[in-house]
Amino acid sequence: MKRVHVTIDGMDVYVPENYTILEAAKEINISIPSLCFLKDVSELGCCRMCVVEIEGSKALQAACVYKVKDGMRVRTHSPRIMKVRRTNLELILSNHKTSCLTCDRSNQYSCELRNLANELHVNRVRFGNDDKTLLPLDVGVSIVRDPNKCILCRRCVSVCKNIQTVGVIDTINRGFDTVIGGPFNMSLEETPCVNCGQCINYCPVGALSERDDTEQVWDALYDEDKYVIVQTAPAVRAALGEEFRMPIGEAVTGKMVTALKMMGFNNVFDTDTGADLTIMEEGTELIDRLRSGGKLPLITSCSPGWIKFCEHNYPDMLENLSTCKSPHQMFGAILKTYYAEKQGIDPKKMVVVSVMPCTAKKFESRRPEMEAGGLRDVDIVITTRELARMIKDIGIDFPDLHDSEFDDPFGRATGAGHIFGTTGGVMEAALRTVTDLLTGTPTDSFEYEAVRGMEGVKIVNVEAGNVKLRAAVAHGLGNARKLMDAVRAGEHFDFIEVMACPGGCINGGGQPLQAADIRNWMDLREKRAKALYSEDSKSFRRKSHNNPAIKRLYKDYLGMAGGSRAHQLLHTHYEKRDNY
Repeated sequence: MKRVHVTIDGMDVYVPENYTILEAAKEINISIPSLCFLKDVSELGCCRMCVVEIEGSKALQAACVYKVKDGMRVRTHSPRIMKVRRTNLELILSNHKTSCLTCDRSNQYSCELRNLANELHVNRVRFGNDDKTLLPLDVGVSIVRDPNKCILCRRCVSVCKNIQTVGVIDTINRGFDTVIGGPFNMSLEETPCVNCGQCINYCPVGALSERDDTEQVWDALYDEDKYVIVQTAPAVRAALGEEFRMPIGEAVTGKMVTALKMMGFNNVFDTDTGADLTIMEEGTELIDRLRSGGKLPLITSCSPGWIKFCEHNYPDMLENLSTCKSPHQMFGAILKTYYAEKQGIDPKKMVVVSVMPCTAKKFESRRPEMEAGGLRDVDIVITTRELARMIKDIGIDFPDLHDSEFDDPFGRATGAGHIFGTTGGVMEAALRTVTDLLTGTPTDSFEYEAVRGMEGVKIVNVEAGNVKLRAAVAHGLGNARKLMDAVRAGEHFDFIEVMACPGGCINGGGQPLQAADIRNWMDLREKRAKALYSEDSKSFRRKSHNNPAIKRLYKDYLGMAGGSRAHQLLHTHYEKRDNY
């Protein structure tokens, strides 16, 4: 691509002609402030915090959307620019509910508005709106929306509408009466919201958050009559350290286990074991459908955001969904039956807590189908962020903790279980097992590079003995929609993996929040995924069917994969939902 010469604050830079001024400035380490901008997600120029002066133009221009031109001369700071930025910021603050002392975003140092106020030395707000009526909170099973903290940056609108193609929030009214919300001010619970939580990830302030269930966990831990078990999803270990200023992409598995034991849980187990169990059931289901001429393609059911999206938008494909529960729900069912019986624990006194990277898991755990023997599979779901808050609550110095191991009898999961947390991971884990089961012999080559990476839709052809499989992987619901439309149009696949969140669970709606300054210039997904692939490569066992705990579970309790007891405990069904 042609490169152009631009002068920014007296410094020369040569950049591709499709760059914006914001991107060009970044090349020479000039950081122009912004609030509404998120690269490839929200590029509107509506907050006007990134205004700059361009030689020859009287009007200030938004650097995040203004394209460079050859010979352009730009100033990113001047008395005029700084005055306009501070005034704009004061106007935004004047319409923002100031509850910084109690706001989670402030406590986590992740409020971009407050950080910007500090950087621009805005320590007073001259404009006030004392007569403004506070709007009610929108409290859902998974997501809480506080419109009084909203700064109208429209990031949540962009990710919901353009990336996820769900489109349940948008601007309502005009002028000073503008708010962000559902159609006709409907609660998110009344819309086809899938609870993916991507709106939370991209909100620069505290207007969107997960529902806080930490008090329920503390109540259970402090109740001497309860036996409290915690399980942690693979993606949690790849991101939890970020909450404690540790490097992005550093796996903190051992420290996480130590912290959970210090908090008082009776057992600390790995949801990756549930992932290994899922592969046994889902892999068997795929083989059965291939051999019996069953409904194809088989589509994975691990992502609750995707499941709800499918129920709303593709009810004609519900029979294609795997009947398997997600890994943490499967594991919860096993804990309240097999493990409770083995340990002599009354399952009614058992509380199963799942630590998930996902806000949609909160909704999933409350689905009426998610129970076994009259008891909920999982009692409480908390996010990675909520776990971090709990660790901080009791003063644990997380970075300096020693490493501990997950508890027996489930112990260490396989490498296949670890990679469940990233896009392509479920597919790769399944193929490692399915190809062995189809051929009857272990395959030496089992790293499926073609399903890895952040391409929106990935397609791979696999041969296992006489069987040829055409498989596809999609992450982000916009990409899932493209793939499902292709299936509807007649394109053939045997097996499809879908994850609701872009990048998979590593970028789930409950993961640590990172400001736009980081998200715009770094692919968090790749760094977090690398941590999981590293855990996989170091594992002694890397195929789910080789997990000794899973073998013992089938031998002692479940019988055969796909058998009657397995179906009773580990499988479920889904139903069509209305769009409005």
